Amino acid sequence: MHSRYFEDFRVGEEFVTKGRTLTDADLVNFAGLSGNFNPIHVDEHFAARTPFGRRVAHGLLTLSVLLGLWDRLGLVEDTVVAHVAMTDVRFRRPVFVGDSVYARIRVLEKQDAGRPDRGVLVLEAKAFNQNDEEVLSCVNHLMVLKRGGRD
Repeated sequence: MHSRYFEDFRVGEEFVTKGRTLTDADLVNFAGLSGNFNPIHVDEHFAARTPFGRRVAHGLLTLSVLLGLWDRLGLVEDTVVAHVAMTDVRFRRPVFVGDSVYARIRVLEKQDAGRPDRGVLVLEAKAFNQNDEEVLSCVNHLMVLKRGGRD
């Protein structure tokens, strides 16, 4: 798929990503990168005594995977200017090692960015596990070029 410009998106349009399985390495690497070594994420014996019964992926790891899945679609690879805001982040269900996550992205609004060469897409993003259970949701505001915006 080729990058799209602001004008190419329609309110109500929806995109579904491919899936990605979270691995033990993902949890360990994210803990090292973020510095978040909370035992619910990295200690199997500790996590076994929690209501979840096993280690849970970091919420921000799941959010990062969702954003990566969106990026893999390539829809704004050459036209994105900035990730302006993220609101209404909700962690709906835990994600575990071995869960496969995919995302649905829907265009909620198209907003003027105050400049003639770009606009802001307001996107509802939801991540689901392999059982089609919603695990995370958020609203992203993404600044994207209009046609002729990079002349």
